[in-house]
Formats: sequence, C-alpha cells, structure tokens
Amino acid sequence: MPEGRRGARAHDETLTGEHRLGDAGQAIFAVLFAAVWVADAFFLRATTGGNGVVPFVVRAPIGVAVLIISGWMARTGLRIVFGEKREKPEVIRKGVFGVVRHPIYLSEILLYLGLLLLSLSLAATAVWIAATLFLVFLCRHEERLLLKRFGEEYARYMRDVPMLFPRLRRK
Repeated sequence: MPEGRRGARAHDETLTGEHRLGDAGQAIFAVLFAAVWVADAFFLRATTGGNGVVPFVVRAPIGVAVLIISGWMARTGLRIVFGEKREKPEVIRKGVFGVVRHPIYLSEILLYLGLLLLSLSLAATAVWIAATLFLVFLCRHEERLLLKRFGEEYARYMRDVPMLFPRLRRK
C-alpha cells in the first residue's frame, strides 16, 4: 500500500502496538452495550427495577458527571498520544498518564458506567462487566509489549502509576 494511503497509526514508530482484536473487540462491545442499554432502558425495561429504588434526580447528576470525566479523559489522553510529536519513543507520564497508565481505556469504562447510572439496567451492566474485562485484557497485552520495548523504565512506571483506577493517595 502506498505510504500516503496508510493510516497515521500504521506507520507511527512511536507507538508500540495493540492486540490484533483490540479495535474490533471494542467496536463490538460498544455496539452490544448500546443495543442492550437502549433496548432495556427505553423499550423492554426488563432489568431496570433499580430505577424505582434510586431516583433519577439522584442518578442523573452523578451519571452526567461521570460522562463528562470520561469525555475529558478520552480527549486529553488521545491528544497526548496522537496530537504531540515525539522525537523518539518514550514512556508517557504526563497529564492523565501520570494518574493511570490507561486513561483512554478508563474513559471507555466510565462512558458505559455513566450511561448505566442513568438507567440502572442489569442487562447492560453484564455487558459493561464483560467489556471491562476485555479492556483489562487489552491493558495487560499492551503492557507486555511496552515492557519488552522500554524495559525497566516501563516497569518503574507500572510501580508508580496504577493501571486503571487512580489511587486516593499518592505514593
């Protein structure tokens, strides 16, 4: 394929790589979650019994806040990875990457969670759990690649910064 026709990600030597099923798996989970969430929250209402327990006026502000955080993390993380030019490959520790090692995957988890808080669909919760487990699998796969590429520098980063869930206290 001619150089100009390849995607930017395909030839960027500063990127380490992804699992071959990563993008397809994420797309499948996104479509599955959306379908289950919409069907259950708005039409079937088969597993949304929790909505009567926790009022919408309580769930909505929390859900919207989680969605805003998700969007901010995704935008910030993607801007750092794809929007900045680096002379040589390096372990990124700045911004959201200083809080968690995989902020873009965390933003995906939070996106689903924010929507779940709006509907409390147990069926969609099951898909969210499966999607989260898939994202953890992707994190571990990518970390093996990063350890091979960056060695002790990435091992130190792993000790300093949690994978997906921020620490309440700094080390």
